[in-house]
Amino acid sequence: MRIGTSYKQHPGLAESWDAIVIGSGIGGMAAAATLSKLAGKRVLVLERHYTAGGFTHTFRRPGYEWDVGVHYIGDVSHPRATSRRLFDFITDGELDWADLGEVYDRIILGNDAYDLVKGLENFRAQLHEYFPAEKDAIDRYLEKVIATVRKAQMFFAEKAVPPFVSKLFGGMMRRGITKEAFRTTREVLEEITQNQELIGVLTGQFGDYGLVPSESSFFIHSMVVAHYLRGAAYPVGGSSRIAESILPVIQRSGGEVVTNAEVTEIIVHDERAVGVRLADGHELRAPVVISNVGVINTFERLVPSDLAESIGYAAKARDLGASVAHLSLYVGLKGTTEELQLEKTNLWCYPDHRHEENFKRFLADVNAPFPVVYLSFPSAKDPDFKRRYPGRSTIEAITLGSYDSFRRWENTSWKKRGAEYDELKASLSERLLDTIYKRAPATRGQVEVAELSTPLSTKNFAAHPEGAIYGLSHDAHRYAQRWLRPQTPIKGLYLSGADVVSAGVVGAMMGGFICTSAVLKGNVLGQVLKHQAQTLRDKAPAPHKPAPA
Repeated sequence: MRIGTSYKQHPGLAESWDAIVIGSGIGGMAAAATLSKLAGKRVLVLERHYTAGGFTHTFRRPGYEWDVGVHYIGDVSHPRATSRRLFDFITDGELDWADLGEVYDRIILGNDAYDLVKGLENFRAQLHEYFPAEKDAIDRYLEKVIATVRKAQMFFAEKAVPPFVSKLFGGMMRRGITKEAFRTTREVLEEITQNQELIGVLTGQFGDYGLVPSESSFFIHSMVVAHYLRGAAYPVGGSSRIAESILPVIQRSGGEVVTNAEVTEIIVHDERAVGVRLADGHELRAPVVISNVGVINTFERLVPSDLAESIGYAAKARDLGASVAHLSLYVGLKGTTEELQLEKTNLWCYPDHRHEENFKRFLADVNAPFPVVYLSFPSAKDPDFKRRYPGRSTIEAITLGSYDSFRRWENTSWKKRGAEYDELKASLSERLLDTIYKRAPATRGQVEVAELSTPLSTKNFAAHPEGAIYGLSHDAHRYAQRWLRPQTPIKGLYLSGADVVSAGVVGAMMGGFICTSAVLKGNVLGQVLKHQAQTLRDKAPAPHKPAPA
């Protein structure tokens, strides 16, 4: 589904707006919807791709449809859950969710499988059953995860306050998570337990933030683990429903989402952002410009080079480094979910618990065994899929990789990269299919489509530097960066998305809310949650009053 109106079909596009958002990923769409809904702003969202949504968009081939970045979302199954209330605000409650059930992730280490189950106490009990000699370690681990996440609120709030407030009180606001944020996941876990199999299971979701345990910040690890403790869900109708549901909220205040509209420059006059210039030279004006395309793209490609160099953000971001790249095999199959015995549970398939060794080997040689294969079954997760595509099913098989393995083809064109590239893709596709057949044997012989995306695909379609899927790297060094905040040294220019907060759909969405707080100079997140609490009260049935005697 194509969401938004193509620039070519929009000859009457107004020259002046209250705000312009560059990039229609969830961070940009959330910022636009919140400015529209809370402040009545006319917001223009500009997207270089043919459809809006960023990593929440879907793409189609005849008879099939796949999401490209949404595989499950935590904390949305209950109407009062925080993430659910935030989604409900920016979609006016028009986005429905299908719960994944009791087991949202299964960690497979070699021949051993471990279920991650919904509910903190259920999660704890299941791990106790798997590792009865490690009960105390598991309890200490969960206590540390929950304590770390509870301290995060002030850390993120500090990003939204004016710079002078941050200068005075920022250290105090950030102090609560400093210890955990600056330590690696493995460092923290090995203080709790020396059972490497247990550590392999506890870190089995590291693909959700893209760094192995010895490199990732324990802070991002805790955020991801806690995010799913109450279970996970999938958007009914597919991930494109996210942007599709946000669009009317933006339009209601006179805003627009325009696709095929590539921004080539942020116009700056007297050290203030005043608008943008498109690829065809057309200039659009706004007193607020929000970039949702990442720090590196913003300051290497869009801000005038002399000014960008004097600010130094691009160099700082390059020093941090981009997050991991990935390979994703999109598979379409004849047969229903039931016939192919597919399940809602995501499978994280590892050779064993040695995540660092396996990952390092694959980064050095793309023909080495995969360090992980993540299997997602969107047709099983989405109850509306069978209506849209009767008699069909889909699977996504994903592994983490390095852009360096594909760098030699970076100056070639999509579908014209040459025989050697095509042969490599075919080999990788077959290897990923082998994992699917092993874990879902009824799929053998039923595959009609198997299309592989590489880091070059991500760079081509999403403009992410080196195919990075999570923005800047989420190592411990990242969380020491006080400059990673919505406000920039250029007045009127703000940053949104994952680089402001953290990885994932909800992390990027939170970047949108924090950005809006900076623009409106207020506690937007508090206003949104208060608004949704009132909405829930308004929808609640009136209390029953007994009839008079």
